[in-house]
Amino acid sequence: MSAELGHHYIAGTWVAEAPNGVIEVENPSNGTIIGTAPRGSAALADQAVMAARNAFDQTGWSADPRMRATALMEFADLLESRADEIASLMARENGKVLAQARHEVAAGYGEARYYAGIARNVFGRTFESGVGKLSLMTREASGVVSVIVPWNAPVTLLVRSVAPALAAGCSVVIKPAPQTPLTNAAVMACFHEAASFPAGIINSVNEHGTEVGTVLSSHPEIDVISFTGSSRTGKIIMANAADTIKHVSLELGGKAPALVFDDADLDKSVAEIRRGVLALNGQMCTCISRIMVQDSIYDDMRDRLTAAFTSVKTGDACANGTELGPIIDHANQQRLVGIIERAAKETNMVVHGGIGEGDLANGFFITPSMFEIEDVTHDLVQDELFGPIVSLERFSDEADALARANATRFGLAASVYTTDLNRSMRMGRKLKFGTVWMNCHNRLLAEVETGGYRESGIGRLHGIEAMNDFLETKHIYLEAES
Repeated sequence: MSAELGHHYIAGTWVAEAPNGVIEVENPSNGTIIGTAPRGSAALADQAVMAARNAFDQTGWSADPRMRATALMEFADLLESRADEIASLMARENGKVLAQARHEVAAGYGEARYYAGIARNVFGRTFESGVGKLSLMTREASGVVSVIVPWNAPVTLLVRSVAPALAAGCSVVIKPAPQTPLTNAAVMACFHEAASFPAGIINSVNEHGTEVGTVLSSHPEIDVISFTGSSRTGKIIMANAADTIKHVSLELGGKAPALVFDDADLDKSVAEIRRGVLALNGQMCTCISRIMVQDSIYDDMRDRLTAAFTSVKTGDACANGTELGPIIDHANQQRLVGIIERAAKETNMVVHGGIGEGDLANGFFITPSMFEIEDVTHDLVQDELFGPIVSLERFSDEADALARANATRFGLAASVYTTDLNRSMRMGRKLKFGTVWMNCHNRLLAEVETGGYRESGIGRLHGIEAMNDFLETKHIYLEAES
């Protein structure tokens, strides 16, 4: 059965069952239907979980790091060989600008190769507490992992959870987002053709609703949940996991500020902020959503940013040169229209965006908006808007900048723009965010951990610490007879 049809993938086999009908996949650039995928069910989710459990318990996967490294390298090679095809599909399916989609696929196979190397470097420890008394601390795979993936980065946000889980020796069950089942199936095809994966180590079940997700967050045979998405849904998953005390890894919402000091390189700052606001059309948890500028350069930066956002080239995600593609669907487009209208009434709207017109009218486009606001407690500042809408705020000094930036329940990412190295270090240490970039934004690396403070999540992804979510430490004690 063809992966292009977005089928489920269970125990090494494509499954076309659609007990709840099909998902129609819409191209947000023009509103056309580009394919369908079968909707899963609780029964299919249970089948996938048990396939993963059997593969974990009955194959040598968890005990063979060389097999795991080889399999991940095979997958990475297959993903790279299909990079252009998958990037094009992603641009049509979720509206990510083609250049960004290509970068995402490259990040995916780069991440898989990184964890292929880590798979052969999972070591324990020994400790001798007395004569003939030896403790062995081993690192063992946790078991079956459910990976729940959002639509905004269906390759990298999949691989960054699945690759460390596989490297650790776990088996996985994936629930892709209903907006991107075709891209997910294309990635599953790469896993399917990587011959070193035992059947059942990788599984995937589509869903449009909550039936499958509920199973994958509450099933007694699931040991770990890795979820990327909204803070609201993350709290539901934590509640579902509580009955069986599952380990949860959560990367949730963000409200990333960019802090611009009066000694910053303003040309570079504007270019980085523009890019950081527009990433995935503003629909990325690490996107810049608050621009904070020091008093003495505020008017100059406002003019520069106004020019930057009014010159954005908006268009079909697959067209060369497009900088801003569509919002994921009509419902979210209308949600953002409501936010823009409200901001226009309650704040000073500097750049008034809205629904795309002319050639953009058939798609779900929203052009950039920027509004001035002083009240840091206002929900337009506090809530994640998830679109190309950004607040512009002023601050007086470092203490004021820190107080304003940290006055949020989110703590995923931030960036600071200054030529003063000492200030960079002070701000980096005092900002309550899991990642703080200096004079740039959204530099995400497979080797370096990311994650959030407060309501932005639990645990870390990327880097060596990502393995911690999928490994257990066991103490084996030996006391030799004298």
